[in-house]
Amino acid sequence: MSSFFANVEVAPPDIVFHVTTAYNNDTSPDKCNLGVGAYRTEEGNPWVLPVVRSVETALAADETLNHEYLGIDGLRIFSDCASRLLLGPSSKAIVENRVCGVQSISGTGALRLGGNFLKTFYPLGKTIYISDPTWANHRPIFTSAGYSDIRTYPYFHPASRGLDFDGMSKTLMAAEDSAIVVLHMCAHNPTGVDPSPEQWKKICDIVKAKKFFTIFDCAYQGFVTGDPDVDAAPVRLFVDEGLEFMAAQSFSKNFGLYNERAGNLTVVCNTPDNAIAVRSQLKKVVRPMYSNPPNHGARIVVTVLNNKAYEEEWRVNLKTMTDRIHLMRKLLHSKLQQLRTPGTWVHIEEQKGMFTYTGLSPPQVDYIQDVYHIYMLRTGRINMCGLTQRNLDHVAKAIDDAVRKFSSPSLNGRL
Repeated sequence: MSSFFANVEVAPPDIVFHVTTAYNNDTSPDKCNLGVGAYRTEEGNPWVLPVVRSVETALAADETLNHEYLGIDGLRIFSDCASRLLLGPSSKAIVENRVCGVQSISGTGALRLGGNFLKTFYPLGKTIYISDPTWANHRPIFTSAGYSDIRTYPYFHPASRGLDFDGMSKTLMAAEDSAIVVLHMCAHNPTGVDPSPEQWKKICDIVKAKKFFTIFDCAYQGFVTGDPDVDAAPVRLFVDEGLEFMAAQSFSKNFGLYNERAGNLTVVCNTPDNAIAVRSQLKKVVRPMYSNPPNHGARIVVTVLNNKAYEEEWRVNLKTMTDRIHLMRKLLHSKLQQLRTPGTWVHIEEQKGMFTYTGLSPPQVDYIQDVYHIYMLRTGRINMCGLTQRNLDHVAKAIDDAVRKFSSPSLNGRL
């Protein structure tokens, strides 16, 4: 019998979720998942932040709440809080009422909203520049929004495991004026490499000189230093320099609300009238796409950020996560030093946020998975949260063994 779907081919699996599936199917007691992009405790478990647990209990007992639809642009007080968290409560843009915030389906949804909006209202921006490498979902998001000319700017410098700032600057300066540039605010995914404050100032100067429109991906606010205000410095710099931009915020990591899909698209405009118009058109994008966003995650965030005691507790919880990440970086580097693993591994401590771009090659990654049952992306990206005191020796031994067995082009000049 013929089928309407006979010509539908099976799509290749998503890389990150495929790694998790392979890990889940592995029966080895030594298995370790360093691929998943989520925080894990020292016991290797997901963590519901204590402040989130307290707020959920309070919300469940609040009989004044209901399950009515939110507005098309979501829970407005949530968006207001999210924008204040990003820009700072005393931000000139907020004080002057020229910020538009629209609740989104996490950071992914915020990027897609921004892409759809710009495709319609920013005809000068025919080209989008993303970092090389970048989060694997960036290109599909903007392709789905209708962009066909998506280019890259150099970002990661393999020899130093740091930022290729010279290559990045030269490429952006050579780009056409008025292009759209996607920047990671902090804790760059997948490399863990961030520009210095001085480099951010130069990036800002390039954006102004080239009349670029910037989209910030803000998925990890607070995950670098443990202080969300410090981590937001690049975005706040752009406000101080009088630039208009979009910022896609996610509360998956810093609130642990992964499956609640709580996000926000913050748009900084030049005038209050611009902000009103932008909001109205973003609502027109939302309505036929998903009508309106979910309530629960947004309600948790706004309850925390609008209550001084809850917010203070949240900042302590956030610091707990970042402190553990910093410790795992230090301990893994120390283990590799003890093993005298070929190469210089100081980048493990120098890189920032949840991920480390190890420099391991695909054959080394495959070997580590096959022999040691340790799962990571074939790019060599590992999630530092997947490390624990119990598996550190196992992981360090696996890396040491793989590096000695296979020569990695990424390690050239570092051996």
